Amino acid sequence: MSTAKAILTKAPGAKFEKGEVPTRSLGPEMVAIDIKYSGICHSDIHQARDEWFEGAYPMVPGHEIVGLVTAAGENVTSFKVGDRVGVGTFVDSCRTCEPCASGNENFCRTGNVQTYNGHHYDGDPSYGGYANAIVVDQNYVMRVPENIDFAASAPLLCAGVTVYTPLKHWKAGPGMKVGVMGLGGLGHLAVKLAVAMGAEVYVLGRSASKAEDAKKMGAQDYLITSEIYETHKNFFHLLLNTTSADLDLDPLLGTLKVGGTLVYLGLSGNPQSFNAGGLVTSLRSIAGINTGNISDTQEMLDLCGEKNIVSDIELLDATDAAAVDEAYERVVKADVRYRFVIDAATI
Repeated sequence: MSTAKAILTKAPGAKFEKGEVPTRSLGPEMVAIDIKYSGICHSDIHQARDEWFEGAYPMVPGHEIVGLVTAAGENVTSFKVGDRVGVGTFVDSCRTCEPCASGNENFCRTGNVQTYNGHHYDGDPSYGGYANAIVVDQNYVMRVPENIDFAASAPLLCAGVTVYTPLKHWKAGPGMKVGVMGLGGLGHLAVKLAVAMGAEVYVLGRSASKAEDAKKMGAQDYLITSEIYETHKNFFHLLLNTTSADLDLDPLLGTLKVGGTLVYLGLSGNPQSFNAGGLVTSLRSIAGINTGNISDTQEMLDLCGEKNIVSDIELLDATDAAAVDEAYERVVKADVRYRFVIDAATI
C-alpha cells in the first residue's frame, strides 16, 4: 500500500504533527496527484476541533488542493502525467440520485465523499490536502489553468467556487449591484469574481480597515454595515454574506431591491431570525450555499485563467507542524490577508 507524508491531528483540538497516511489504490478511473499546495479553509478549523460534528481521527484536513498528475489509470481520458490539476471539497458521489444526475454532485442525496474527515463508499477513511500525495477519481478532478500562480490558485478549489456558485445562479453581471459582506478568505474572491463578471460591487464591513484593499480589487465602495440601513435602502440586487457573524436581518433585508436575495455562505452557529414581512412585501429571498458542483468549479477556474484571478495568500512553510496550529489561531483572529496556503514541499 502506498502512503503519503501528511500533517495530521489525532484528536479534537490536538496539536498538529507529522505522520503518514495510506493513499487510495490507482484504479482504472483514478488519477495520482503530487500535491504542491493546499489552502487552509476556516471549515478545516471547525472540523479539526469537532465544532460542527464528531470527526474521524487521525484527520488530515485540506480541500483546496493543487498539484501535478503523476500517474493515471488505464481508463483515464481527461488527464495525463504532468497536468496541473485541482481537487475540491468532495472526491466522489453516488452518481445516481437526482442531484448527481443533474450535475449537482455537491448536493448528493446519498451523501458525497468529503475530501477529508469522511469515508469512501468502501469504508476507507478519506484524507485531505495537508499531505504530499492523493489519489482521486478523474471525474472529481479539475484542470488548473497554466497561466495563474499555482500556490495562489489553491483557495479557488473551495473559496472560489463557493462564491462563484451564487454569483452565477443569480446572474451577477452588468447592471447588477452586488454587496459582499466581509472581506476575508471568501469575500475577497467574491469581489474579484463579481467584478470580473461585470457587476457593480460593494463591500460591507464593520470597520474601514480593509477599504483600500476592497477598492484595489475593483469594488465601487466600502460601506460600514451599521451605516447603510437608511442610506442604501432598496439598493442591492444580491447580498453575499461571507461572515460568521450574527446578523440584524430586518434592516439588512431592507437594503435589498424588490426581488433581491441575501445568500448565506458563512455560518454563525446560532439561529438567525427575521420578520417575514420584510420578504413578502418586496419579493425578497434568503438563500444559502456551501460549495459548488464539478462543472461550475471548472468553469470558475477557466474564468480565473481568462481574467488572471487568484487568491491573495500567505505561503506557509510547514517544516514544523506547529506552523499549522499558529495559522489556525491567526485565521480565527482574522489575521491573514487573505488565505493561508501550505507549501507541500515542506511537509
